[in-house]
Amino acid sequence: MDTLNSDPDATVDGDDHRPRQVFSGHFVPVTPTPLAEPEYVTHSSIFFKELGLSDDLALDKKFRQVFSGDISAAYEPMRPFGWATGYALSIYGNEYTQNCPFGTGNGYGDGRAISVFEGIINGQRWEMQLKGGGPTPYCRGADGRAVLRSSVREFLAQDYMHALGVPTSRSLTLYVSKSETVTRPWYSQDSHSTDPDILVDNPVAISTRVAPSFLRVGQLELFARRARNNAHPKALEELSMIVSHLIEREYKSDINQNLGFAEQLVELAKLFRQRLTSLVANWLRVGYCQGNFNSDNCAAGGFTLDYGPFGFCEIFDPWFQPWTGGGKHFSFFNQPMAAEANYYMFWKAVRPLLEEDAEALEQFDQVGRGFADAMQKQIQKMWATKLGLTEFNPELFKKLMQLMTHSDVDYTIFFRELSHIPEDVEPLKKSFYVETSQQIDEQWQTWLQSWHNLVRNHGNLAEISSNMKQTNPKYTWREWLIVPAYQQAMQGDYTLVKELQTVFSYPYDEQSQDVEDKYYRLRPRTFSDVGGVSYYSCSS
Repeated sequence: MDTLNSDPDATVDGDDHRPRQVFSGHFVPVTPTPLAEPEYVTHSSIFFKELGLSDDLALDKKFRQVFSGDISAAYEPMRPFGWATGYALSIYGNEYTQNCPFGTGNGYGDGRAISVFEGIINGQRWEMQLKGGGPTPYCRGADGRAVLRSSVREFLAQDYMHALGVPTSRSLTLYVSKSETVTRPWYSQDSHSTDPDILVDNPVAISTRVAPSFLRVGQLELFARRARNNAHPKALEELSMIVSHLIEREYKSDINQNLGFAEQLVELAKLFRQRLTSLVANWLRVGYCQGNFNSDNCAAGGFTLDYGPFGFCEIFDPWFQPWTGGGKHFSFFNQPMAAEANYYMFWKAVRPLLEEDAEALEQFDQVGRGFADAMQKQIQKMWATKLGLTEFNPELFKKLMQLMTHSDVDYTIFFRELSHIPEDVEPLKKSFYVETSQQIDEQWQTWLQSWHNLVRNHGNLAEISSNMKQTNPKYTWREWLIVPAYQQAMQGDYTLVKELQTVFSYPYDEQSQDVEDKYYRLRPRTFSDVGGVSYYSCSS
């Protein structure tokens, strides 16, 4: 709020909760809408410790007040209001405005996410944002609330992804209202309907998510579109300001501040390419599918953001997609292409700032042209590491993908069992959802022999096995184990939420036998093709 432009049409006190067009400025001052009778659900002890905060703080009355939406308890230098930002939408490199209620794109942005705090803690800058903090001018007529179900999912997922070593926004706190509910479409018990078939009253919750910034590729796009269309006299200047802000918030330690602005933009393009390709390779490594990887869900800092219709692959399927509205273009193995489309929109948005520097522009364009090659190298490196090899073997990989598909393997259990470097196929069958024929077993045995021959050439087997176990997690996100946690939470019982937090904090470790029996197993058949478990059309 100190370094960027406020919307000139905004109110002075943050009382700005009705949908409207926002024509300029980088943010809108807006007050969160407090939860009625907020109750503590959980917090991230690991993140609190990183920040140097006492666990007791999560139960402090004033702390709870602020992070459940009532920031009247805050004092200077915090403001009595937070801020919401606009952004544009692109899907696979195509610009959209039709989901904006005004048909212009000027009403699209943070509809229920309000940032309330930014500070430097232990040398690291963090922005704290209330998800479900009530309506903003970008709410498009909705209520601005998040339900407890989706809040529990996002809270646990952020914690889990961090423990996996995958760059992500972080979870701080989760509070729920004891009296306020909203009605949302959802699935009836054991429903096989593609779309939600009932309306459910849900407790309202606010989770606080934390990141160095919440800048998205779609945000850069919004200002680039305004500059391109000469929407107002300061449009190009506001584009330059938001890109400088991105460098300051996300890349300051990696970009030499003594470089000229054009040179900094070339470095930005290189660094964002590296982060984004590494991120998507990590998603594939752990079985994560973003589900809806539009440019507005693509963090310009190169980390995982917006856990909406996400899922983790259980039965291996390259086309796995948890969101019924996502189609194949956002499926598991298509995420590299979705990332390339988002990178293209980043490149297109920043490019106008370099038009007067031909040399820098050519360097910038060259970085953009190299995205597909950089992505392929990251993915091949990831598969090699996952298989305990020092270099990628295309033939071995191709045959493995065929066998995994034919055998309906559980993605996580298969690679974890492979990390023990078995010489026989039998231990791997722990991960198979179907009985395999003798012919398939023989093919597996042939593949294992080829793989063994390569692994033996790469060093000590015990050391390779240990490294594989730090690459291939033992415990993964299984939606059918998450559902009982948020269902019990809706009844006021948060025990299972906290149990999952503990298990997910150590995903690579061998844990107790009880944990293994409960969380390291194949998905029961009863949870196949069930709405709200196997797939969902919305996340609320």
